[in-house]
Amino acid sequence: MMIYPAIDLKDGCCVRLIEGRADQETVYSSDPRQVALDFQAAGARYLHIVDLDGAFGGRPVNRDAIRAIAAAVDIPIQVGGGLRTEEDVEYILNLGAARVIIGTKAVSSPEFVQRLLERFGAERIVLGVDARDGKVAVQGWVKVSDLDAVRFGREMYDLGIRTAVYTDISRDGRLQGPNLEAINTMLRQTGLNIIASGGVSSPENIKALKALKLPGMDGAIVGKALYDGKMNLGQALAAAEEQ
Repeated sequence: MMIYPAIDLKDGCCVRLIEGRADQETVYSSDPRQVALDFQAAGARYLHIVDLDGAFGGRPVNRDAIRAIAAAVDIPIQVGGGLRTEEDVEYILNLGAARVIIGTKAVSSPEFVQRLLERFGAERIVLGVDARDGKVAVQGWVKVSDLDAVRFGREMYDLGIRTAVYTDISRDGRLQGPNLEAINTMLRQTGLNIIASGGVSSPENIKALKALKLPGMDGAIVGKALYDGKMNLGQALAAAEEQ
């Protein structure tokens, strides 16, 4: 199971929010490039990058930071946040991202996702399913739609999406553990490979995800726990690799 250390970008800095709220921000570093290099040195094999300004504003904003990270590390990165045009997706891929995460635009325009899949391939397009109480949230989690998260995932699978980042917003940044029940349901009912996000804060949480023993349990995104010292990356990687 892959561990994805998270780097959330806001105003060019590495930050963490609680439940995606801009007024609940902690700045951890003014040098995201160095944070990425530190994660790589500690053993990370993939990085998860989110342009928070882009998610709120609807277009990529922290391009310089993303470019610097992609140029500095030798491991792949996935990038999300504000990617709502084909041009922006192409731009971020050309910056060096291995794949991009599409959330808000996928809700409003399945046709957009279809075009991306045809143009770039399923291995480079990841679905972002951000859910609160089982319903999909959009626009940087500011708005919650009436769309059921499981139904949304299944529809995107039928369209050709194969991997999704599933985030339980109520757990994000709270270090309370992942929503295992919701993740289990997504795995069983959508057919998608799932990268779990939100609340993963201990080796035990990672072992619990592995214990689901379901096909498609791709990995887990870890953010605040690493920055706050609740768990180091070595511990997370060891838990993920434990047989």
